[in-house]
Amino acid sequence: MHRMKTFFKSISPFEYALWGCSVLALLLSFFLCGSKSPLNLVGSLLGVTSLIFIAKGNVIGQFLIVAFSVFYGIVSYFNAYYGEMITYLGMSAPAAIVAIITWLRHPFQGKKSEVKINRIPLWEYGVAVLLSGAVTVAFYFILRALDTANLIWSTVSVFTSFFASYLLIRRSPFYAIAYSANDIVLIVLWSLVSVTDLSNVCMAVCFAAFLFNDIYGFISWSRREKRQGQTEDTSLPS
Repeated sequence: MHRMKTFFKSISPFEYALWGCSVLALLLSFFLCGSKSPLNLVGSLLGVTSLIFIAKGNVIGQFLIVAFSVFYGIVSYFNAYYGEMITYLGMSAPAAIVAIITWLRHPFQGKKSEVKINRIPLWEYGVAVLLSGAVTVAFYFILRALDTANLIWSTVSVFTSFFASYLLIRRSPFYAIAYSANDIVLIVLWSLVSVTDLSNVCMAVCFAAFLFNDIYGFISWSRREKRQGQTEDTSLPS
């Protein structure tokens, strides 16, 4: 209980405002656009809440990502976005589970409420791009065989999702940039399907909220990385 109180006190007024605006936007889009699926709303609320925790480097966010992936996978299935369903249930959820393990194994100064940020070498980003490309090519043929809606955008989403998941597991601040790119792709995907079914506007708004949260996540992790470095420097013996 004490840890939870400490965590909520650590959330800044801006972070509360960002979360509140995200939730308000989701609620308005859900009710105004006539969405009949509570899965859309519940999944979206879990998603934006998870991003606040992740922006603070708190592993609780990863647990919420697993839950979001399940809800989002179901919603994607009913809209024939099989790429999204497979990506989140078969990649994002398992990646979040792996991230839970790696984050708990690398706490900052022993505090499990904050992960130690990792600065990976430039060559590893190249490896991540190559791996993401290989997975994306394989997925393209799978998604085409499944007659996936909006195939090209769905395939691009696989690339951005895999790349972002890799960086999140590796605890790189640039995970947020990769996820921001993925958010833009998903805004397009759900906007396309909203043309024929207005109730799906809720999902487009969800990823618009994700975009703002991920941008803030990068800013937060960049500041956190600098603070962690300064703290470690002052703790070294002179």
